[in-house]
Amino acid sequence: MDSMSSVTIKTTPERFDAIVVGSGITGGWAAKELTERGLKTLMVERGRPVEHGVGYVGENRDPWTMPNRGKVDARVAEEQYAIQRQCYAFDEHTQQFFNNDRDMPYSTPEGRAFSWIRGNQLGGKSLMWARQSYRWSDLDFEANLRDGHGTDWPIRYADLAPWYSHVERFAGISGGKEGLAVLPDGEFLPPFEFNAVELALKQKFDARYAPARMIMGRTANLRTATEAHMEQGRVQCQARSQCQRGCSFGAYFSTQSATLPAALKTGRLRIATDSIVHSVLYDPKTNRATGVRVIDANTMETREYHARVVLLCASTLGSTAILLNSKSDAFPTGLANSSGVLGHYLTDHLWAAGADGRVEGFEDDYYQGRRPTSPYIPRFRNVVDRHPLFSRGYALAGGAAREGWQAAAQKPGFGKDFKAMIRKPGPWRFGLHGQGEMLPRFENAVSLHPTKTDKWGMPQLHIDVTLCDEDQHMREDMADTAANILEDLGLKDVRRTLATPEQWPPGLAIHEMGTARMGRDPKTSILNGHNQAHDVPNLFVTDGAAMASGAWQNPSLTFMALTARACAYAVDELKAGRI
Repeated sequence: MDSMSSVTIKTTPERFDAIVVGSGITGGWAAKELTERGLKTLMVERGRPVEHGVGYVGENRDPWTMPNRGKVDARVAEEQYAIQRQCYAFDEHTQQFFNNDRDMPYSTPEGRAFSWIRGNQLGGKSLMWARQSYRWSDLDFEANLRDGHGTDWPIRYADLAPWYSHVERFAGISGGKEGLAVLPDGEFLPPFEFNAVELALKQKFDARYAPARMIMGRTANLRTATEAHMEQGRVQCQARSQCQRGCSFGAYFSTQSATLPAALKTGRLRIATDSIVHSVLYDPKTNRATGVRVIDANTMETREYHARVVLLCASTLGSTAILLNSKSDAFPTGLANSSGVLGHYLTDHLWAAGADGRVEGFEDDYYQGRRPTSPYIPRFRNVVDRHPLFSRGYALAGGAAREGWQAAAQKPGFGKDFKAMIRKPGPWRFGLHGQGEMLPRFENAVSLHPTKTDKWGMPQLHIDVTLCDEDQHMREDMADTAANILEDLGLKDVRRTLATPEQWPPGLAIHEMGTARMGRDPKTSILNGHNQAHDVPNLFVTDGAAMASGAWQNPSLTFMALTARACAYAVDELKAGRI
């Protein structure tokens, strides 16, 4: 990607066709789709600029070349990253991609933790996401209507299927065609391979638990690069296990590697970084959004940008905070909130429950290289028969590896015999851990704190989330079922794990969804089936805030498809003069 200095702006009198707030996975897609469809577009990002390759300061750095050997200084971590350090991807190599919690605090009720993992820079969390990419099915889009939790989705799988194909081909999703109704197939590059132990366990599992199946996880890493991907400047995955540091090869999908270069190529994109959106500007005479008011992250100065259509892609909680802060006489509780549900129905995935065990044999086998994904068992609960204690379902994911020399840090010994011991790999272990659907509930909500503010004088978000009985029962079933599967497959010393919400708070799955949900009825939802605000026709929200439920799959591929679809609709409506 060429230097962005020529397209970066601060103040400007220019009126744009579209403003995109946020530059992560959905913001990048919105910029690409809008500019390629002819719209002069401004991308507004609250964080600093990061250029592809140049800004990946931890890439290719071995721990011993880092000032603190790859660990973040304990005092800095405690004072500035108390929440962010809970993320698996946070270390000295990636610290620059995570928010400073001291400057950007939020509040929770006493005894109700929520871990909000954030990455405010150009590219957002697309730079360090886990890349798991799955389609939803009608089992997911019909769930709310079927069991009465949440509001009915205004779309079905058929509405989104062509858009899934559209984003898969461009992003590059590696996976296998499995013919599973619960997990529709897509436009795939070849899948990554199972190692010897995983393949043996897969064969046992598939035979014993059919029609459930163990597959290789579908991931936005290029197992091979097509000609179209190479034209983007991307090459195949090098399997370096450094994805969260940024990837100069462009081997995984991110804003920097794919959508931003495409948008810049059109010549229609401008970018405003270090620009914190305070609120959406609204004209009550026309009932239209007219732009955004921003605070300069460095100087605290305010300025405005204007456009004919506004798309919020600032992350689930980020977009909702902007809407809540966009108050007027017409919308005293937040822009487009005549329904009163803005901020409500927040979900995250249920996690931190599973089991692992020791695999006997395979002493002559080891795995070669590394892999950016792992074995995956798609949902099987509540597909045919209903579980008596919960309505929705979950997936199990895991993998096999041999115990390495690092395990010696936990073992006694020294001298010649100890050295000889750590030269030999230990036993194989295999684990499965769940990811399940949290029910959408009104009481799980975010609001603006009445008195507390952040560094820029913006109201802090107050996040109030608890797990209901069904959520708890599902997590228990994840752990029990994982342990039972492993024992049935012949593993030894099986250990069941089930973290408490205090040990593993909601938010740490990093899949926040809801709070500005889609729906059929303007009285009970914020957005229609095209991610368009019921109340303000030229306002769209296409990130996780739009989700009416969370399903059991990772949501990012669905965010991308919804965004591309919404942008096509917005451009058509704009050109027809309807918005």
